[in-house]
Amino acid sequence: MILERGMVETIAAALSAHGLILRGGFNFAGGEGTPSGLSGAAARSVLLVGQAGAAPWPHFLRWLEKQSQPIDDSLDRWSRGVIGAVAEKFGARAVSPSDRPYLPFQQWAMQAEGLKPSPLGILMHPQYGLWHAYRGALLFENEIALHERRDVIHLCDTCLEKPCLKSCPVAAYSADGFVHETCLAHVRGQNGGPCRTGGCLDRNACPYGIDYRYPAEVQAFHMAAFAR
Repeated sequence: MILERGMVETIAAALSAHGLILRGGFNFAGGEGTPSGLSGAAARSVLLVGQAGAAPWPHFLRWLEKQSQPIDDSLDRWSRGVIGAVAEKFGARAVSPSDRPYLPFQQWAMQAEGLKPSPLGILMHPQYGLWHAYRGALLFENEIALHERRDVIHLCDTCLEKPCLKSCPVAAYSADGFVHETCLAHVRGQNGGPCRTGGCLDRNACPYGIDYRYPAEVQAFHMAAFAR
């Protein structure tokens, strides 16, 4: 049995009610390393679920306001709830980037959408720039009828100035990679106020996808989670 495009579009509509979108998918080649589906048998296909810009934020806030007590990892909990409900409706297994052992979400995303990492490690999207995310995935034990993936221009290859590597006051990002402890110490320190309230300066320096840039409150939320 193959999941038809009409079913995929119905899944997309169910997710859109929460500000989430399908981020592409593919059929597994099979063999060792293929994740299991809902019944425990090997999955045949995956649909990635995520966001463009801050579209889920109002939906998440409404959910958060209804909670009777503070919740750790609240955005992850909300995402799991929404994606899990959609998975249950359509006979899929819902998985999250935070599941242990970790699943290869970035590799899945690169295969599904043809994206490549930016110098910051975030996948560069031709429309959304760095302002997008993957919140989970749906694993099916059937193949999916999908449109052929189009080739994607990697915008970082055409960006000569690389402002994303020049804006951090402690040079946490460089061509050699990301220095986590340096970044964390700065964000937590007395000079880290601009990062805590407005987000990563290197990420904000990227000239692409600015129409999808997260509002300051959303960036502050993620930075607070990083600094905990």
